[in-house]
Amino acid sequence: MKKRVAALLLGLAVASLAACGGQKAETKAESQVETEAGSEKAAETEKATEAAKAEGEAVKIKIGATPSPHAEILEAAKDALKKKGVEIEIVTYNDYVQPNLATDQGQIDANYFQHLPYLEDFNKENNTHVVSVGKIHYEPFGIYAGKSKDLKAIQDGAKIAVPNDTTNEARALLLLEANGIIKLKDGAGLTATKQDIAENPHNVDIYEVEAAQIPRSLDSVDFACMNGNFAIQANYKPSDALATEDAKSEAAQTYANIIAVSEKNKDAEWAKTLVEVLHSKEIQDFINKKYEGGVVPIE
Repeated sequence: MKKRVAALLLGLAVASLAACGGQKAETKAESQVETEAGSEKAAETEKATEAAKAEGEAVKIKIGATPSPHAEILEAAKDALKKKGVEIEIVTYNDYVQPNLATDQGQIDANYFQHLPYLEDFNKENNTHVVSVGKIHYEPFGIYAGKSKDLKAIQDGAKIAVPNDTTNEARALLLLEANGIIKLKDGAGLTATKQDIAENPHNVDIYEVEAAQIPRSLDSVDFACMNGNFAIQANYKPSDALATEDAKSEAAQTYANIIAVSEKNKDAEWAKTLVEVLHSKEIQDFINKKYEGGVVPIE
């Protein structure tokens, strides 16, 4: 009898323990589910908070530019950009090398001073990774008077300054060809150098100069082929040029000035906003009014 009672008590005790164990396991599982759900909710809340915070703050970027017209155009766009959440700090450069190096190295976020052929050539020569995110304007390349004033009555042996970088030299040579001064080899096109001159009836002396220095060389040459931005900086008007590129020419269409960024920023929202604002009617009207044809906006 005693043995039967003991066995019965032992069974009840085991059942009781089993029930308690099951209850604890169930409670633990429920607690884990609740904790995980709470963590997910907290993460979602944190994301929402960060997004709201980001939405209320302007993105600040540094952009390199040559003083005129690029820095002037960017200055005119500052307020419109700020309204769209992008604040820019303009860093001015007086050469065509440092802005790309600074962009590639992350010292500045973007630059605005060059055309695509120059950028592509620069990347190849310097192993940089800077890309275009949009064309903004083009500057008609012009031939300006130096010691001589009449391009049609050009003298034999006349000295003509051209930019010494590959892409801009080709542009100058194409303009000289369009005005009957030289003739290039077939197919030379946008990669032409003075070695590609097939005919030189006036035996002109092609004098290669760093693009930014050409305005200073006018006193020592008969004529000079100049980039529009350097002509503007030297206080020349479009009407001062003896000859300019045709707006429909291959060169004018190819050499549109661009906004360039490092490859990692090519899809950045601020880059898209920058191009959008610079394409706006407000900025196009500013360009047309201020530069009177010396700078032509790209729509």
